[in-house]
Amino acid sequence: MRRRNNVARLFFFLLTILFLAGAGFLNAFPLHGRQGLKPIFFRALNGTAKAVPYTKPIYEASSDLHAQGGATAQSAAPVASSQSPAPAKPQSAPGASPGVPGNSAQNPDSTDNGIFVFRKQVEEVVLHATVIDDKQHIVTDLDKSDFSVFEDGHPQTITSFRHEDIPVAMCIVVDNSGSMREKRQKVNAAALNLVRSSNPDDEVCVVNFNDEYYLDQDFTSNIKKLKEGLERIEARGGTALYDAVTATAGHLKTDAKLEKKVIFVVTDGEDNESQETLEKAVQRLQGEGGPTVYSIGILEKEEHPKHAKRALQIMSERTGGIAFFPQTLDEVDAISRAVAHDIRSQYTIGYKPTTPKTQGGYRQVKVDARSHTRGKLTVRTKSGYYAGTEPASGAQ
Repeated sequence: MRRRNNVARLFFFLLTILFLAGAGFLNAFPLHGRQGLKPIFFRALNGTAKAVPYTKPIYEASSDLHAQGGATAQSAAPVASSQSPAPAKPQSAPGASPGVPGNSAQNPDSTDNGIFVFRKQVEEVVLHATVIDDKQHIVTDLDKSDFSVFEDGHPQTITSFRHEDIPVAMCIVVDNSGSMREKRQKVNAAALNLVRSSNPDDEVCVVNFNDEYYLDQDFTSNIKKLKEGLERIEARGGTALYDAVTATAGHLKTDAKLEKKVIFVVTDGEDNESQETLEKAVQRLQGEGGPTVYSIGILEKEEHPKHAKRALQIMSERTGGIAFFPQTLDEVDAISRAVAHDIRSQYTIGYKPTTPKTQGGYRQVKVDARSHTRGKLTVRTKSGYYAGTEPASGAQ
């Protein structure tokens, strides 16, 4: 009887192993080699099991995306050069309350075990906004009363407001295709200077991509580890930009501890390998609490520069970021410092939408700012978001 039970247990054990292998659980934890951002699971295709690298479900988006005027490297606000090898303790950002440290918002419960945590009401929508005057200078001295927020054209009541240098969760996403081989040294140096110019309490990850994408360094503030992640160069293959950005947005959503999220992406070509489309990538980026995208397109030798430029402009502008298109590789470092300055100079504005988020759907967002002394002001923030859970397929 005991022997029969052992046979039954062995049979059950083998069935369990086969089930896990078929579901992809074992493949999600490879024993060697670089691990991608996405687990690998099996999909039944034409009656056969095939290993397909994929992220969480991505849904169809409307196809009305259009190109908008992109920012150039010259329009970036100048920032002070930082030569120190290690980040210094940040000073209070302009407009911050005296005596308030840079890593604490006006919420007394803003830290948990030394990690910045932004606590917001479930129904509150949070916007990170940069204000620019007519001379392309960043404006940092506005008050809550200077702002107006509109959702789907309806005015909203601002429920929270702060202007402080708060830490961000940032993913540096760098093109690792064959055409980037000679550019990576300067790009890597610029990416590290971005981190050095940022808040030292930021958590930063590194994603390298070609026709696949790899999380070569998970969230850390350690410059040495980030440098090692950026140096995992295997310059080969094509450019799966949309896949890499989509997966990175998912990683920020599920693994980042900080509320404010940024993707900094550098590429030199048009996407030619992604399973995802530009529309789907933008939809994931515009999910509630999605990241701001800052992008650099080194496109001087790109065969189809208009297509590549349009994609970077759309991803950046729809999320409140900027797309830069330098004329030379030497401009990339100055751009990275300008991005750090932009991130640290933003206003954080919260409002409770008059249409409950539980109703779902896409919401257009517009923020206006005014000043009696600075003339016309432009506010850069995300153009909209999908309320509640991920929208269903075919959502407009």
